[in-house]
Amino acid sequence: MDNNVHLLLNVADRSYFSIIKKEVHTLTLHAGFSAKRTGEIDIIVAELVSNLVKHGGGGQVMVKVNEANGKTYLELIGIDAGMGMADVSRMMVDGVSTKNTLGQGMGAMKRLSDVFQVYSVRDWGTVTVIRVFKEEPLYFDPVTTTQIRSVIIPKPGERACGDGFFQKSTTDCISLFLGDGLGHGPEAQKAVTQAGEVFMKCHEKEPTSIIRHINASVKKTRGLVGTVASLDLNERIWRICGIGNIQTRIFDGWELKGYMAYNGIIGLNVPNTLKSHEMPFENGQVLIMCSDGIKTRWDISRYPTIMRYDLTMLCATLIKDFARNTDDTSVVACKINL
Repeated sequence: MDNNVHLLLNVADRSYFSIIKKEVHTLTLHAGFSAKRTGEIDIIVAELVSNLVKHGGGGQVMVKVNEANGKTYLELIGIDAGMGMADVSRMMVDGVSTKNTLGQGMGAMKRLSDVFQVYSVRDWGTVTVIRVFKEEPLYFDPVTTTQIRSVIIPKPGERACGDGFFQKSTTDCISLFLGDGLGHGPEAQKAVTQAGEVFMKCHEKEPTSIIRHINASVKKTRGLVGTVASLDLNERIWRICGIGNIQTRIFDGWELKGYMAYNGIIGLNVPNTLKSHEMPFENGQVLIMCSDGIKTRWDISRYPTIMRYDLTMLCATLIKDFARNTDDTSVVACKINL
């Protein structure tokens, strides 16, 4: 299950430094990180926030504690809309600076991180993805294996989030569920959390059956919209069924193929007739799901090299350019190689 919401922290100027450092420091301590690892994270946060102000004119930091293969890690995402960098590799070399500083910030962050990726385009800005593991240094999933990533943030100014993402796997099926509780705040969070718990316990593999099972179980909540996508590993077929305005598209390297969900609200009114949409699976495909916190006219062809990065970079980039900033926001990306 991956329903960890990112904490969204705005960075307008240097006055935010101590607030952000305190928030991240507290998060790592609660997660049980050692004093040494916490100290290293403090340095990373200081350098990341400093770069956002100096080079990006401010920006945003998203942070969460997550788990992969039984290993706990802290994930930091930095986003700015500054001038960007023409040569990211050069800027990571110690001593190279465009602001008359010592030029050691990027190199320090890279050395202290277990995963450090930077995507930057001139006159567009920069997105940085950093992971620090709780225990021994460990690289994240190799690009040859399954990647299932999500970036979920609450409506600006709120802590409770009505968006939620859940995943489960068996020997012959991988199932994903992205839900969005009606409205936002604690009641929306309650609806999507209950739906996610039902999804995780449901033994059905067919998305239509899963949707109906969730629908019957969340009738006492305010309701939600949601989409289930299941990959049959034996038949190599995606089966997708959704209710409401969750965007679901599959990118095959050349074009995006979309799925049209049914009208309705899970928990209130689901059509009597549901049918899963089937799409053939191919290695290298990327399935992308977004809540309505993302504008509908996004296009990943604007980012020609983005698929070389961890899929968290794609999620964060779509949020950077297409978030409405008036609701909870979530982007999920899944890439599977069999």
